Amino acid sequence: MTIRVLLVDDQALIRAGFKMIIDSEPGFAVVGEAGDGKEAVELARTARADVVLMDIRMPRMDGIEATRRIGADDNLAGVRVLVLTTFENDDNVVLALQAGASGFLGKSVPPEDLLHAIRVVASGEALLSPKATRGLVSRFLTSLRPQPSGVVPGLALLTDREREVLVLVAHGLSNDDIAERLFLSPLTAKTHVNRAMTKLSVRDRAQLVVLAYQNGLVRQGDALPGA
Repeated sequence: MTIRVLLVDDQALIRAGFKMIIDSEPGFAVVGEAGDGKEAVELARTARADVVLMDIRMPRMDGIEATRRIGADDNLAGVRVLVLTTFENDDNVVLALQAGASGFLGKSVPPEDLLHAIRVVASGEALLSPKATRGLVSRFLTSLRPQPSGVVPGLALLTDREREVLVLVAHGLSNDDIAERLFLSPLTAKTHVNRAMTKLSVRDRAQLVVLAYQNGLVRQGDALPGA
């Protein structure tokens, strides 16, 4: 199956570089290019992209607002946004994740990491930046003021196991990591993650991470449970 990619950046040279990398790889295809967020939202509706590589700072409409609009469109429910940033410690990364981005990536990323990131985000399996550590993600997300526990009604619907899995997802563990830690099969771990997403009405793992930090289930500096 070909992964269809929409490139969004106000610099044509950057788009050309990413297009060359992506189109040269079997199983990938660039299906559109946009120079600003407004054009990106329009193209997302017509190009049938699986993944949008989204710059943050652009004219007319920035990448944060474009990501929010894509995420709010029921007809684009299967589209994943991977944010591109010059500085991975940019506070706007937090806003992009809140807006619905599935992950973020530095523009200086090596080609093989770019392609791997697109694959992972397209599969919905992980919040991803090859250079981002769990600590980096938590530092960004905990810069937000935690909301009182229970603000999200779906939290009360989670089983003890699903809540346990949610915390591990927020710590950056993959399904395989969770399975090994909890003595489950990878398929069972994935099932728990998917059920948590359904009950909490979130699109992917990135939104699970945001929700866990916003509601105080995980805080900066927390040790991995059982560590």
